[in-house]
Amino acid sequence: MTREEIVKITNDFLIDEIEVEAGAISETATFKDDLGIDSLDFVDIVVIVEKQFGFKIKAEEMSGVTTLGDFYDYILQKENNK
Repeated sequence: MTREEIVKITNDFLIDEIEVEAGAISETATFKDDLGIDSLDFVDIVVIVEKQFGFKIKAEEMSGVTTLGDFYDYILQKENNK
């Protein structure tokens, strides 16, 4: 899967499932401050990503993920390591 495909899938569920404003989505957007995603929303995101991409997200692996771009890269890395 390409990074572009990951970006599209991720952005689509953020807009449709989490109800993030499309205009707020950017590579540099932070989950809490820019996208308004709280801890409950993030649990939903984790569940969606695990179902959509078929891997488990480990909290310790997410420590360096601060922006949406970081999150795309994290998913890409996990996809490439399957």
